[in-house]
Amino acid sequence: MVAPFYKLHCLLKRAQMLLLCLGIAYLMAGSILLLQRSSIRVAQPNLASLPPLWSLSAPPTALRTAGLGMRARSRWVAIQAASGGGAKAGGRHWTASRSLGVQHLHHRWFHSLLPESPEQRVSVQRSSRHKGTYIGCFLHNASDRALGGTMLYDLRKMTSSLCQDTCSESGYQFAGLEFGAECHCGNRISSPRAPEEDCSLVCRGERGSPCGGVGRLSIYKVEEQLPGHRKFRNVHYRGCFKLLKSIIGTFPVYSFQPNLTTQSCIETCTDKELPLAVFKKPHCFCTWTSSLFSLNQQSDNQQCVGNHTIASALTASTEPDHYQVYHTPVLDSRCKERMFLPQRSSSLVALSSFPGAGNTWVRHLIELVTGYYTGSFYFDGTLYNRGFKGEKDYWKSGRSICVKTHESGQKEIEMFDSAILLIRNPYRSLMAEFNRKCAGHLGHATDAQWKSKEWPEFVSSYAPWWASHAVSWLKFGRRLLVVHYEELQRDLLPQLRLITAFLNVTMTEERFLCAESNQDGHFKRSGAQRPSFDPFTPDMRQMIDSHIHAVDQALQSRNFSGLPQDYLPR
Repeated sequence: MVAPFYKLHCLLKRAQMLLLCLGIAYLMAGSILLLQRSSIRVAQPNLASLPPLWSLSAPPTALRTAGLGMRARSRWVAIQAASGGGAKAGGRHWTASRSLGVQHLHHRWFHSLLPESPEQRVSVQRSSRHKGTYIGCFLHNASDRALGGTMLYDLRKMTSSLCQDTCSESGYQFAGLEFGAECHCGNRISSPRAPEEDCSLVCRGERGSPCGGVGRLSIYKVEEQLPGHRKFRNVHYRGCFKLLKSIIGTFPVYSFQPNLTTQSCIETCTDKELPLAVFKKPHCFCTWTSSLFSLNQQSDNQQCVGNHTIASALTASTEPDHYQVYHTPVLDSRCKERMFLPQRSSSLVALSSFPGAGNTWVRHLIELVTGYYTGSFYFDGTLYNRGFKGEKDYWKSGRSICVKTHESGQKEIEMFDSAILLIRNPYRSLMAEFNRKCAGHLGHATDAQWKSKEWPEFVSSYAPWWASHAVSWLKFGRRLLVVHYEELQRDLLPQLRLITAFLNVTMTEERFLCAESNQDGHFKRSGAQRPSFDPFTPDMRQMIDSHIHAVDQALQSRNFSGLPQDYLPR
């Protein structure tokens, strides 16, 4: 009889200890929750009066910086609203972001990934170390947007100087900072002032400079530069075009300058926030992107070479003439509008590729041409900082037009209802991915890195993956569109039309022109820097060529056209 009572006594003691531990854990969790709530409480928004949220994705468990080859799976949890509430189709970025309080909720967890100490909220009276002139605090929300130019994100290193330099190089006169991590540019301030205390956040990368607030911009006038000495990024020659004088006369901005230069015309159009500079000395016109400037409408560049006298430029309006056309750093306003899908899609579309095949570039093109964000199976903070807002959205949310993935297992492939399979020459893909591992998305590996032992090890492991990735998607993919990177480069618009048709999106001609005019964006590595020697040994080439033949046969077995001829001599 003693043994059963002893066992019962031991059991009760263990139960008491377990209950005690659970009670302590519950109290600790409640205390932490109360501390978090008290540290992020703000007085402005009345959260009880906000409209119900569709869903706000919770932040990932950890923010991993893009390091050498690190690709972290995004693990998210969706927070469903207690009551339903649809989003308007015209909503921007977040389904309920029209409310200032909802914007605060979004950015609250958005920036809570980084620690915030009490001294980060500082008085705007403190001395700041910016280069330009501080103008003041201005409203910046859905109805009153202070600056309408380009945007830049940097959640860890945003400074007032970085924002001002970015805006200056992009051709803008004003730089505005919001939430301590977002930079907005523009050439005019289009909203009323706000109280200075509303701009009490400081920049993530420095202390002492006002960096906006919730729906508020701290605006700086960037450092003045002499005319003709301004340095712009993303200015490139569009081509020589034959245009009627009657059409030229409809362009919104005209400037006559006897000493007109290409630089001064680009500066004029940049200041007017127009994306195209149409130049024929001494005449400068500024306008928006249109079908007049399609690549197939180009004339021979020799037609635009030579001096143009005033008399030749002022001929009768019925006679066409040739003009040089340049892209200014200004992004066409019709190209900037992007949002998540207004209605959640029940079909998941993958944008699948081997790493280094140009997935980021194609995502940029798809977002330009459709106006919808693309998602990702992973989370890459660098890409999010560059404007890919779908990086932080749960990949199964149904709010993205398609989802980036490099997965090639049968289980992962069958999670998607359809897929765009992007294939690139393996020689180029391997070099691009090695560059990314060594120097990031836009950098280049050094000659020393190409000659190191890591390069042959990389090729021996990644080359078979290039082949198995394509073969697996061809085998297990349900509905596929195969896109070759090289064909997308050669015939951009026809390939984009195929992609949008596959995505079941009807697009206007203006959106295609947006993609054509801004096809490189900030997401394509410059091809200027290459290793000074051929990094592929004969043994490497023999192995890679065998993989090319295997993928070519797999494509043809699924009734797709084979790989492009330039992959290897046949």
